[in-house]
Amino acid sequence: MLISLLILLAGFVVLIVGGELLVRGAVRVAERAGMSELLIGLTIVGFGTSAPELVASVEAALAGSPGIAWGNIVGSNLANSLLILGAASLILPVVVPRGPLWRDGGLALAATVVLWLVASTTGITIVIGSAFLVLLAAYLGYAYRAEQTQPAGATALHEKAEALEVSDTHLHDAQPLWRSVMVLVFGIILIVLGGRWLVEGAIDLARLVGMSEAVIGLTVIAIGTSLPELVTSVIAAYKGASAVALGNVLGSNIFNLLLIGGVTAVIAPGTIPGEITDFGLPVLIAASVLLLIFAATGRKITRWEGGILLVTYLVLLVYNVVAV
Repeated sequence: MLISLLILLAGFVVLIVGGELLVRGAVRVAERAGMSELLIGLTIVGFGTSAPELVASVEAALAGSPGIAWGNIVGSNLANSLLILGAASLILPVVVPRGPLWRDGGLALAATVVLWLVASTTGITIVIGSAFLVLLAAYLGYAYRAEQTQPAGATALHEKAEALEVSDTHLHDAQPLWRSVMVLVFGIILIVLGGRWLVEGAIDLARLVGMSEAVIGLTVIAIGTSLPELVTSVIAAYKGASAVALGNVLGSNIFNLLLIGGVTAVIAPGTIPGEITDFGLPVLIAASVLLLIFAATGRKITRWEGGILLVTYLVLLVYNVVAV
């Protein structure tokens, strides 16, 4: 068991470090290539910060472990909505703009409901995965146009990029192009390697402790791959930029469902384990509704509401480990 834990932890560390290097390298290469700051924020940052979850889910799907793959997606969104936003709100109440809340939060909720309905009936198909990816492309196009014509922060994806800007003061450090390319390539290598170790360790750990792969995905893997988002949101709140925390969470949820879910479905279509369809997804729908209610009342998420989100996540975590 010790070896499995060490492989799992090594996978987490390498995956997170690789993800940070990937984002930094990709942003600097894109800047040198002449991409606009807006386009970089909506695409490079969005895809890059979702890379750890994407690689972990794809590696698990290819390894024949759909429980880890889909558990990671659903568990990451639960961690985003309850753990991360709850922690950020405790530090500083999160100010909520109504437009992005209902549009972006509504999109994430609708995608979750569709995923649950499909998973409970026909199963996940390539068609569904492709539809999710097309929807993501359409949303990115809409977000780009909205940010050009409306005030800054018009979409959750802008706030997601802004959260990273606030938390990573070295994101735009100038350096030679060759060095940026090397950082990018090295980040990709680390992400692939870390994802492989993470999945291998998770599969071995599930077998040794008698816990299902779905529960491992919903808890251990989801928390680990969500750590960068947790750090980003907490630092943003600590620096007084709590308004971007909600956008960071909603943007991450959208990318997890449409990008990671879409790619996973295309690469490895099939059924989603019962622990996720019967428990994980319904709980995520309920958590998403609770989040929207809290955010809509008073146009902010207060500290006591953040405390409720955080306690709810801890209760779910204990239940997952003990009862499921």
